[in-house]
Amino acid sequence: MKPRIGWDEGFEEASRRAAASTLALARRRGLVDVGYTIVDSPVGQLLLASTPAGLVRLEFLDGDPDDVLEELAETLSPRVLEDPKRLDPARRQLEAYFEGRVQRFRTALDWSLAREGFSRRVLETTAAIPFGSVSTYGDVAKRAGSPRAARAAGNALHDNPIPIVVPCHRVVPSGGGVGKYGGQEWRKEFLLRLEGALAGP
Repeated sequence: MKPRIGWDEGFEEASRRAAASTLALARRRGLVDVGYTIVDSPVGQLLLASTPAGLVRLEFLDGDPDDVLEELAETLSPRVLEDPKRLDPARRQLEAYFEGRVQRFRTALDWSLAREGFSRRVLETTAAIPFGSVSTYGDVAKRAGSPRAARAAGNALHDNPIPIVVPCHRVVPSGGGVGKYGGQEWRKEFLLRLEGALAGP
């Protein structure tokens, strides 16, 4: 005799099936403009979002994910659906990075949420900083074409929509210390220590 499934368990299973069916139908009809998933990491929960062009957002979740999802719906497309399968390659690379098995991300990026001009050049310059290395705000500004715009470079990095993958944590003040970080300074320190760019416990 089969064990009886409780009402709550049956409801949850039916909900999962309905969600999977809805997602499959949306995929077939090309209705998923932005797929997202939430993953755990050593620096807390991360919300990953992608478009058909590539990874478009990585957010440190210190608050309600609905705020991020609403922003994605307003800035990219209202057709935002949870789609872990689409984010599997990025999730696996992040896991390998945190485990010390990957030093370079090989995932396509969608720069739609990056401002054009100098800010975009700052992010592209930052994306080229090697694992285990650091650069200064002034050096990044110079490489992005505006040697005197260190403060503006810092602002662009603060607004980086794809941290970790676009490694703004590798940019530090010329006077020492790790500097500010949109995802909180403790995370920046953690990432730099993970990469061997920062000594200490």
